[in-house]
Amino acid sequence: MKAGFVEKLIGRLGKIGPEDVQNYFLRLAQEKGFLETVFNSIQEGIIVTDAKGRITYLNNAACQLFGLEAEDSIGKRLDERVRGLDWSALSRSEGPISRDMEIFYPSNRFINFYSVPLVIESRTDSEKIDPPSLTASPARTSGVTSISGEQVGHAIILRDITESRRTEQQTIESERLNALTLLAAGVAHEIGNPLNSLNIHLQLIDREARKLDGAKGAELQESVEVARAEINRLDSIISQFLRAIRPTRPQLRPENINAIVEEVVRFLAPEIKNRDIVVEQELRSDLPLLELDRDQLKQAFYNVIKNSFEAMKSRGILRIRTDMDESHVIVRFTDSGGGISAENLSRVFEPYFTTKTSGTGLGLLIVRRIVREHGGEMSIESSEGKGLTLTIRLPHIDRRVRMLEAGDSSPASSAN
Repeated sequence: MKAGFVEKLIGRLGKIGPEDVQNYFLRLAQEKGFLETVFNSIQEGIIVTDAKGRITYLNNAACQLFGLEAEDSIGKRLDERVRGLDWSALSRSEGPISRDMEIFYPSNRFINFYSVPLVIESRTDSEKIDPPSLTASPARTSGVTSISGEQVGHAIILRDITESRRTEQQTIESERLNALTLLAAGVAHEIGNPLNSLNIHLQLIDREARKLDGAKGAELQESVEVARAEINRLDSIISQFLRAIRPTRPQLRPENINAIVEEVVRFLAPEIKNRDIVVEQELRSDLPLLELDRDQLKQAFYNVIKNSFEAMKSRGILRIRTDMDESHVIVRFTDSGGGISAENLSRVFEPYFTTKTSGTGLGLLIVRRIVREHGGEMSIESSEGKGLTLTIRLPHIDRRVRMLEAGDSSPASSAN
């Protein structure tokens, strides 16, 4: 439709007949359908609201981002359909605003929320009065024409920035681990030598204590055992820390992932019995063999299951399920524990962060390092009081690298 059509139509309202009205109406309907088709083909989400924050239009991308149905959302307040959105603060601004936000439904994503006020501007001068026009910019005054604006709503553009945010987080995490690696090398060296010296002197003290008779000798031996236990605990913490951050090349061999899961569960059978925990296994029988380091995967599964046991305390249920899709084998652990709050969920991979009184805060860090060394992915879903689900995805199709010949600029094809 040509620019200025609506303004001309408004100017001729008193002169057109019924047939012309019908023709104009059909043209407007066609234009509306065309614009909706264009908006629905755009990857960015688009939402338009009225002055009270009620949704008047949203495209398919916005529905997918927030898990909404267009028919159910039109006429409803935006902050009612998108829980946690502070609409009063966002709509208070007289100009465009941009905010990054994290959403958890229907999936965990990061969204850039860009909102522009919609203003009806009326221009008047000494000679004529033009019909009002809708603009997405604040009211401005220029020359002899005066502009008065009435805010009638907001136009909102939603852009999915999940990948860029995750890349940024991975970069920060990599830099942090590199710093920790350098720190660990120095700390391990500085602490290792004194620990060895302390162990040697405790052995000498223990020998002398055994020569003493009576309560004094027994008391001294007990103190030596306490000191030795604390040294061993400190040595264990340092060893765990080094295993968590040192890159270790896995020794890959064809392995059955179900067999590894069953082996770890058998190993933990006494603890399962003592805690009165039910472990339900749903292991898909037709999974392909994967190129894995058996010992590293056992360690990863052991850490995950131990975390679940400690979260459930006793009489809980742990469900272990294996499955596959086109490219990955999936191992999913779901417990009936207390779950993790949204605030703590974002920190579970930080070194030494733990919600347990006796935890080291390195277990999940080790698990994720092992999974990544195998080219896999790990994710956690949880809400406080409703348990936790940890999902490990391991590739069963090798899609690592395809070398290109010199001068070959064609897109890389998938190598199976």
